[in-house]
Amino acid sequence: MAAPKKGRRPTGAQGRPGRALAVILIAMVALTAGMFLSKQTTPRLGIDLAGGTSITLKAKSEPGKENAVNETNMNTAVGIIERRVNGLGVSEAEVQTQGRDHIIVNIPKGTNEEQAREQVGTTAQLYFRPVLAYADGAPVAPEGTPSPSPSASGSDAPKTGDGKTTPSATPSSSATSQGRALSEALKAPAAPTPSPSASESKKADDKAPSPSASTPPTGDEAAAAALQAKFAALDCTDEAQRAAAGKGAKPEEPMLACGKRGNAWGKWVLGPAQVNGQDVKDAKGVIDPQRGQWIVTMQFTDKGADKFAKITGELATKQMPQNQFAIVLDGEVISDPSVSQALTGGNAEISGGFTQQSAQDLGNMLSYGALPLSFHEDSVTTVTAALGGEQLKAGLIAGAIGLLLVVIYLLVYYRGLAFVAIVSLMVSAILTYTIMALLGKAIGFALNLPAVCGAIVAIGITADSFIVYFERIRDEIREGRTLRPAVERAWPRARRTILVSDFVSFLAAAVLFIVTVGKVQGFAFTLGLTTVLDVVVVFLFTKPIMTLLARTNFFASGHPWSGLDPKRLGAKPPLRRSRRTAPAPVDAKEA
Repeated sequence: MAAPKKGRRPTGAQGRPGRALAVILIAMVALTAGMFLSKQTTPRLGIDLAGGTSITLKAKSEPGKENAVNETNMNTAVGIIERRVNGLGVSEAEVQTQGRDHIIVNIPKGTNEEQAREQVGTTAQLYFRPVLAYADGAPVAPEGTPSPSPSASGSDAPKTGDGKTTPSATPSSSATSQGRALSEALKAPAAPTPSPSASESKKADDKAPSPSASTPPTGDEAAAAALQAKFAALDCTDEAQRAAAGKGAKPEEPMLACGKRGNAWGKWVLGPAQVNGQDVKDAKGVIDPQRGQWIVTMQFTDKGADKFAKITGELATKQMPQNQFAIVLDGEVISDPSVSQALTGGNAEISGGFTQQSAQDLGNMLSYGALPLSFHEDSVTTVTAALGGEQLKAGLIAGAIGLLLVVIYLLVYYRGLAFVAIVSLMVSAILTYTIMALLGKAIGFALNLPAVCGAIVAIGITADSFIVYFERIRDEIREGRTLRPAVERAWPRARRTILVSDFVSFLAAAVLFIVTVGKVQGFAFTLGLTTVLDVVVVFLFTKPIMTLLARTNFFASGHPWSGLDPKRLGAKPPLRRSRRTAPAPVDAKEA
């Protein structure tokens, strides 16, 4: 008789179920411990369950760009605003269009709601403009003092103005040179250059794209005088004047602007924009390990790097404050670093007087501040969680009823096997809950009503996997096999069916997540997560536990309440209990 081949496991191989059960037990303990250590013991809730703020933004066309409000620009704006809000760590902030010219921003409660609302409101384009003149405004708080103006990298120490001028004065230029600088700005889109003398204007003419003249036209002088008068009269401590300061200014024109330096308001005369926010590739607030202070690093696009190198090279030759460039967002100066040398290479940093929060805020504005349209707040409403709470309660009741019906069906039809299915569902529920709680803190995942629906649908998907396996085991018993080999022989066939079914469900969830936005993504994400966990539970828990139960007398003997009774399943006697039983001796006794 030929010896059995080695190296190939027989069909009825039992495997090592203890290892699989140990793996899933360790995973459950680790996830539960991580949930408690992170102090995030419940999933974060979305705006429909937790409440929050809903902001409606209306797009407006710039003069001469009446066709700018279109589907392409609106979708671009939605993407940028969503990145800006989520860059603040706001979980499940919803940003979507409504109609032709409105964008709805929903910010859940319990996150950086106030901070997000402030930055969502500042939705106009971002520009880098050269500073022509600066004057201090009255401080917001009596005890506050203006902080130093930050500096762009190229100088270790921040460069500041003297901070002692009156609102109608310029710290480092006379009224005559200031007027000539403003006249030059009105004439050319390049960075304005003060012209104290005809000879210097002639030298500047070699560098500037537009001609410089020692005697500017009367129209430019009149415009400069009007701008100076507005600058002198501007009171940036007044909210209405601050809002109107740079309103309607085009990028190619000089403008007035207000902004804060520490707790003090300041006002600026700014030249035409040289770099816009779309030229900024990335920006973030980081701590400088050498100096131990917070800075903002900027990375420009290739085109933006050339623009930035050109303007910083021109500003580096000037005196304060005209060696500064102002970063203007929504008409307000958010920073005005000084420059001491040309900054080339496409990278720069801003340093001086930053806290961690202010550095990260500025980096976030620079990264996500460039929008193709201007917006204003049309309405701001507070969303309560009352309606969502009622819907959640109804959804949980529906889910509980569905789960109860599944359990009743399992008990009636599968009897003892229902124990395996129920415990498997409990393991799946523990894994799902702990992962959702951890994802809330890790990636900002928030549970909303569609996500709850996805979890309820997953009950049916998970139960379906158990039923497929149980029916394969019953088929093997109907063919006359005992339970232990039936459990192992049924697994390969059931495994293929379960994997194909779960793959289709996961693929549907992935496609739904990619092509949809907003709350529907919550449904798709939860459905995909629970589908993956279904595979994990069936492979690492349900199959091993069935292998162990097949060794017990209750299930192996085919007890009527085990759900695997051969007679009840219609198996034809005689049952093949052992392969070593020989028919010949039986025939001899009968004879």
